[in-house]
Amino acid sequence: MAVGDIAFPHLGIYLTNVPKGIYIGNFFIALYGVIIAIGMVLGLALGNKESDRLGNPKDTVWELAVPLIFFSVLGARVYYVIFFWDYYKNNPKEILDIRGGGLAIYGGVIVGFLVTFIFTRIKKIGYFRMMDCVVMGLLVGQIIGRWGNFTNREVFGGYTDNLVAMRLPLEAVRSRDVTAELMSHVTDGVNYIQVHPTFLYESGCNAILLLIMWLYRKHKKFDGELMLMYLGGYGIIRFVIEGIRTDQLKIGHTNIAVSQMLGIILFVFALICEVIWRVRIAKTGDEKTKKETAKEPEKEA
Repeated sequence: MAVGDIAFPHLGIYLTNVPKGIYIGNFFIALYGVIIAIGMVLGLALGNKESDRLGNPKDTVWELAVPLIFFSVLGARVYYVIFFWDYYKNNPKEILDIRGGGLAIYGGVIVGFLVTFIFTRIKKIGYFRMMDCVVMGLLVGQIIGRWGNFTNREVFGGYTDNLVAMRLPLEAVRSRDVTAELMSHVTDGVNYIQVHPTFLYESGCNAILLLIMWLYRKHKKFDGELMLMYLGGYGIIRFVIEGIRTDQLKIGHTNIAVSQMLGIILFVFALICEVIWRVRIAKTGDEKTKKETAKEPEKEA
C-alpha cells in the first residue's frame, strides 16, 4: 500500500491518496480540524433548534457557542495531555499542537457541562432543559468529528478480519499506536496493519443513540432526562469500544483505561439518577391525586 492509501478489503473499498490536510499557500490545514469544526457548527445548529422549540430565549445556544467551543476544546486537550503526560513531558513543544489529533472527548464534555452551568446561571434559564438540547448537538459533533480520526489514521483497534476490517500503511500511523499483536500479523512483503475501525464503530453507535434520543425527546418525563440518556448511553458505548482501541489513555502506570472507568461510572450514575427522578415523579403524582380526591365533595347517597 502507498502511504496515502486506506482500504476496507472485505467491502471492496480501496481509497488512494487520502489527504491528511490541505495547503493554503505555505499554511497546512489539517482535515481533522476542519471535520471537527463542521461537526461543531452542525451540532450547535441542532441544539439551538431544540432550545428554541423548548421555549428558551431565541438563539440561546448560538450565544453559548463561543465560550462552549473554546473551553471545551481546551478541556479536551488538557485532559489528553494529563493522561498522556509520560509522552508530553519529554515533548513539551507538542502540547499546543492539536492539528495531529489529541483531543479527549471526555475532557471536553466535563468542561462543556461546567460552562453551560455557569451560562444558565447568568442567563437565569433552566440548566437541565438547556443540557437536553446541548447533548443532542454534542452527539452530532461526535458522529461527524470521529471522521477526523479517519483522515488522521488514528483511533483504531487491534487486529481483525471482520467485514469492516481496515488496512492502514505502517508509515501513515503513529508508531505508539501499533501494538505487538498488530505487528505479529505483519508478514514479509506486507507494509500495512489490518485493524478494527473503532472510529467507525463509535460514529455509528452515536448515530443510533442520537436517533433514540430524537424519537424520545417529546416523551421525556423530566428536564435532564436526555442528558442522562447521553451520559449513560455514551458511557456504555465508550466502555465497550475503548476496550478494543490501541491508543488507550491509562490511569497513571496502571493498566486501567481512564475512558472505560469513567464510562461505566457515568452509566451507573445516569441509571441511578433516572430511577430516583422517576420515583419522585410517581410519588408526586400519587400525592397530587390524593389531594384532589380529598377535595372532592361527598356525593349524596
